[in-house]
Amino acid sequence: MGFSAAVSNSPRILPSSAFASETTAKRKICSLPSLCRSLSLLHGQPRFRLSSASQLGKRISPTIHVAASVTDISVSKSMDEVHLPKGDMWSVHKFGGTCVGTSQRIKNVADIIINEDSERKLVVVSAMSKVTDMMYDLIFKAQSRDDSYVSALDAVLEKHSLTAHDLLDGDELASFLSCLRNDVNNLKAMLHAIYIAGHATESFTDFVVGHGELWSAQMLSSVIRKNGIDCNWMDTREVLIVNPTGSNQVDPDFLESERRLEKWFSQNPSKTIIATGFIASTPQNIPTTLKRDGSDFSAAIMGSLFKARQVTIWTDVNGVYSADPRKVSEAVILRTLSYQEAWEMSYFGANVLHPRTIIPVMQHKIPIAIRNIFNLSDPGTTICHPLVTEDEDDQTLDSPVKGFATIDNLALVNVEGTGMAGVPGTASAIFGAVKDVGANVIMISQASSEHSVCFAVPEKEVNAVAEALQSRFQQALDAGRLSQVAVIPNCSILAAVGQKMASTPGVSATLFNALAKANINIRAIAQGCSEYNITVVVKREDCIKALRAVHSRFYLSRTTIAMGIIGPGLIGGTLLDQLRDQAAVLKDEFNIDLRVMGITGSRIMLLSEVGIDLSQWRELLKEKGEVANLEKFTQHVHGNHFIPNTVLVDCTADSHVASYYHDWLRKGIHVITPNKKANSGPLDQYLKLRALQRKSYTHYFYEATVGAGLPIVSTLRGLLETGDKILRIEGIFSGTLSYIFNSFIGSRSFSEVVAEAKEAGYTEPDPRDDLSGMDVARKVIILARESGLKLELSDIPVQSLVPEPLKASASAEEFMRQLPLFDHDWTKERKEAEEAGEVLRYVGVVDAVNQKGNVQLRRYKKEHPFAQLSGSDNIIAFTTKRYEKQPLIVRGPGAGAQVTAGGIFSDILRLASYLGAPS
Repeated sequence: MGFSAAVSNSPRILPSSAFASETTAKRKICSLPSLCRSLSLLHGQPRFRLSSASQLGKRISPTIHVAASVTDISVSKSMDEVHLPKGDMWSVHKFGGTCVGTSQRIKNVADIIINEDSERKLVVVSAMSKVTDMMYDLIFKAQSRDDSYVSALDAVLEKHSLTAHDLLDGDELASFLSCLRNDVNNLKAMLHAIYIAGHATESFTDFVVGHGELWSAQMLSSVIRKNGIDCNWMDTREVLIVNPTGSNQVDPDFLESERRLEKWFSQNPSKTIIATGFIASTPQNIPTTLKRDGSDFSAAIMGSLFKARQVTIWTDVNGVYSADPRKVSEAVILRTLSYQEAWEMSYFGANVLHPRTIIPVMQHKIPIAIRNIFNLSDPGTTICHPLVTEDEDDQTLDSPVKGFATIDNLALVNVEGTGMAGVPGTASAIFGAVKDVGANVIMISQASSEHSVCFAVPEKEVNAVAEALQSRFQQALDAGRLSQVAVIPNCSILAAVGQKMASTPGVSATLFNALAKANINIRAIAQGCSEYNITVVVKREDCIKALRAVHSRFYLSRTTIAMGIIGPGLIGGTLLDQLRDQAAVLKDEFNIDLRVMGITGSRIMLLSEVGIDLSQWRELLKEKGEVANLEKFTQHVHGNHFIPNTVLVDCTADSHVASYYHDWLRKGIHVITPNKKANSGPLDQYLKLRALQRKSYTHYFYEATVGAGLPIVSTLRGLLETGDKILRIEGIFSGTLSYIFNSFIGSRSFSEVVAEAKEAGYTEPDPRDDLSGMDVARKVIILARESGLKLELSDIPVQSLVPEPLKASASAEEFMRQLPLFDHDWTKERKEAEEAGEVLRYVGVVDAVNQKGNVQLRRYKKEHPFAQLSGSDNIIAFTTKRYEKQPLIVRGPGAGAQVTAGGIFSDILRLASYLGAPS
């Protein structure tokens, strides 16, 4: 629909948009008059032109005859035609609705334009924030015959009137308000006609909603002129000509737009031009819009027409992030992107320019800068030709993947059958059926065998797609040539984008490995031959977890692990204190963020959504703790999809807690523990646990089950994995019993030494738990099983050091009172050993050759390594094929909360390394 006036016998349009300067008063179109006499126009193309009082003002009677056109480009040129200079002297700036949302923000925009150092400037502005939505709402209300459209339009008038009063004064204010009132009156007439008809054409709608841009452009140009700058404003419907397509988009007509721009500039020469965004005209001079992201598109088209040095898109963020910062807190600003990278990322929903915005500037290699109007010191992101040297942070410089983006609410459709292979036209028939129902295919994946074709569509469209395919291939399904048309709902797409991916081997492997380590299953994969993009489909509930996992892997951002600590007793409490003391160093120097999301004991637990403050975890546990529930605790720690990796650290000796390990590992939860009950329990459960661990990417670490902080299990594994054969493992595995027999010398009694060990905290609350030898037996059975022996705990003979009469003592206190009665026997045994030049040591033995083990008190010569221990040291000797003549010895502290917690901490850091933290 054409809406501006061309007057008979007039050399050109003389719009009275009520501007102070004669130049400005010569050129603008503001609006429409009453449409009461032309309701038929609401249902078809116009047959005549409508006049606008605000456009023609006092120069022309509002009752003159007009014809349909936004502007009459056939009018004669000025006698002194001014040619449009093009090139690097021009910079193009685009300010969105947020940037011009208030009078103060419009002033800020004016300051930026005035202070910008380009010789010439073209500024594209959107409507004030929310105004476009308000204008669409007017149309909706009028079509719905809701007469509140009148008051809603008054609200639009008031918003702009108040803003103008804050910004302008004198003739500029009076002129703008006159134009504004005329526009609003004309809009009321149009909306009344729509109200009566109950319908508005697309042309009417586009014309109505475009007024926000007209008003913001007029106000901004007036503010700039108020500062003494030569400035005109441009109604881009006079210049931008576009051809509507059938996909709710438009294609710019650059040749015609360039001709009209030359015409416009010859009549309105200026070094600063404020242009309306979003709106344009068809070749028939009918008002239209540039659809989605139209203001950005306007700026890009203008940049191309002016051959500008740069197009700057001003927004409210610092630039383009490597991932959505709402989902990945460690996302970084990308200082440069190639056109292709920006194109790919925007397609997949990243907060980047719409792909079509990039097209107009690409052919002229015009950079697009995305900057934050509220943070002028930040340089933002530059989208440019890939040959431009990148100057990014060290953190992102070497990453072949620039960014990650996701699309949610998708469904996969899988069409498969043996009858598809080698049959021409099958894919065409599939996607023809999809096209017929108007569905949008987001991604396609097909195996080379052609046995199946898989593609993703929006979930809201999948039912129609499935029905269309069932109908189209019903005969093939009945005949068995196709086996099924399957729908997999609740999916999301994760896309990795980067131009360097094409020249970097192993990108796909790294991507898939990161997803596997986060225990995420991939439903489908697609990659173009350009390798700018690798796309995977995952379950919707895994999407954020997947995004964080791959982002962390490629950007070496903090490897974040959600942790749950079970058993905050002596060892667990010590571990929490060690985590507290080391947390800052791990974050700053090693990019590891160990976030304790929960702590639970047997009676009370503490949960947190963001991570417990470990500097006061004891106080918080008392003050904010709730009744312990292990299932709820597990769900809370593992249920945070913003953290891709979860580990539960079991610091108890509880067999009930150990029974959960298999279920946790199956769910993708890593397990770290000093608890020996799982690995020394029933053999079939142990084998089931290890089999699950081996076939998954879930880790189960238990170094501290055998030697506290000593690397005993890892040493054994290293020997086996490098092809060595274990012959015998013999050692002092109990720090408590090591201390007792190292101290049981001279004139000291056995009971005195046990009491001293108990007082020092080396023993369990009941020393019989140590003296019984069962703790050592469990360690022996763990090492035996690690060596490949299939033994039960009951297969290990154990010599108990608890005197038979005291095994039934009622309490630990009673046991300690009665123990001195047996000192004579112990003293006698020690003296016999000393007379033979030997010492007593309590040892565990794994005899791999004979496939057996035992735990007993043995005597060793004083020159033997086992005789030379001190304190609570442990010592383990590995006799293997390689180390047959001289066993491999591991020795060090084997008891105490600090070393045991340190061993657990070491396993936690090993897990972090496996999950992608730098080593």
